[in-house]
Amino acid sequence: MKKLDAKTIVISGFLIALNIVLSRIVNIPGIINFGGFPIIFGGIVFGPVVGGIVGAVGDVLSHILRPMGPFMPHFTLTSALTGIIPGILTKILKNDLQKPRLWKIFVSILVGQVTTTVLMVPYFRKILFGHPFVITMTKAAIKQAVNIPAYSIIIKLLVEALNRAGVLEETKAKA
Repeated sequence: MKKLDAKTIVISGFLIALNIVLSRIVNIPGIINFGGFPIIFGGIVFGPVVGGIVGAVGDVLSHILRPMGPFMPHFTLTSALTGIIPGILTKILKNDLQKPRLWKIFVSILVGQVTTTVLMVPYFRKILFGHPFVITMTKAAIKQAVNIPAYSIIIKLLVEALNRAGVLEETKAKA
């Protein structure tokens, strides 16, 4: 497990802010939402604990700053798992971030997004609001068919750029 040093905490704060901006401000509901990207990035690069913290704190702060209905802890759970699952799978698949493998990033994101966005969120929407599960799940799956490959490629490129800049080497040395 990577230590939560000052640098990781600062980067996590940036990822939380980015999550809030992308999910609440630069968001066209039902069409475009990249709010999950910083959560997934945090989980893959800094581990499942950081990914979970970024997801949960980002969700709570998003609700405080710009509520979109009553607070639902169900969605805080799914936000946390959005970072936790890819973080765990990155470790299980032994994806060395010094030489990241696209397919390992893709699988980590795929399992996480199918679990949270395609299954859990539609299920919670059905039990909480009566939204039709199959329709909600189908719409989520279609969006994720675009998001998952895009997130995978962007994360691979960002990790490679951070490696060239020496940012991840310092973080890995402290782990």
